[in-house]
Amino acid sequence: MELGDVDGLLLEKNQNVLKWSDRLEVAVDAATGLEYLHNGCKTPIIHRDLKPSNILLNKFMVAKIADFGLSRAFINERDSHLSTQLAGTRSYIDPEFQRFGKLDKRSDIYSFGMILLQLITGHPSIRKQLDDPYFIIDWIHTKIECRDIHGIVDQRLNGEFQVSSARRAVETAMSCIEPQPIQRPDISYVLNELSLGMEIDHANSNGSQGLPINHHSGQLDSMSTLSAR
Repeated sequence: MELGDVDGLLLEKNQNVLKWSDRLEVAVDAATGLEYLHNGCKTPIIHRDLKPSNILLNKFMVAKIADFGLSRAFINERDSHLSTQLAGTRSYIDPEFQRFGKLDKRSDIYSFGMILLQLITGHPSIRKQLDDPYFIIDWIHTKIECRDIHGIVDQRLNGEFQVSSARRAVETAMSCIEPQPIQRPDISYVLNELSLGMEIDHANSNGSQGLPINHHSGQLDSMSTLSAR
């Protein structure tokens, strides 16, 4: 598509840094597409290969999910699939699927959470620094312990983002990558949280003090006390 994919837009060498509001809109668009696949189709579809390079953007910055070569239809809500063949891009694949070969909607949720983390931080899922590669999940857990939201959000934004909106986005991403699939939210919940975050950001951009925030319970309580330093 005209503007390429999310992976290309987030490259460090890209001079056009994606604004925070645009990142939220991309996340909401992608979540909307995934909700249709999971909950809108008569037969639910699991994408199986969600990653930034499969989120394409048209000239209006509208994001669309692409590449359904590995997708699989499921007969009902309880249906799952056991596979001995690993498919997809490893750093975005649900660890539960990597270990046991069990595939369902929550496998896509994990992959979406990884994409969301990349949109938030600007970091790839695996990053090599000299001879010491690191994984974004390990890195972000360290940042969360410091409770510094500005240390998490892409440094190229120079602090130009709405703190409450960013907190909600990080909390949502972390809920998506919970190690236990049963603890991950449905995509409808994810879409709702991201949409609220976008409303908060828009309200702030329009000079409002922002919307009231109701943090969801039981999900990464420490995130609610992230510092706005």
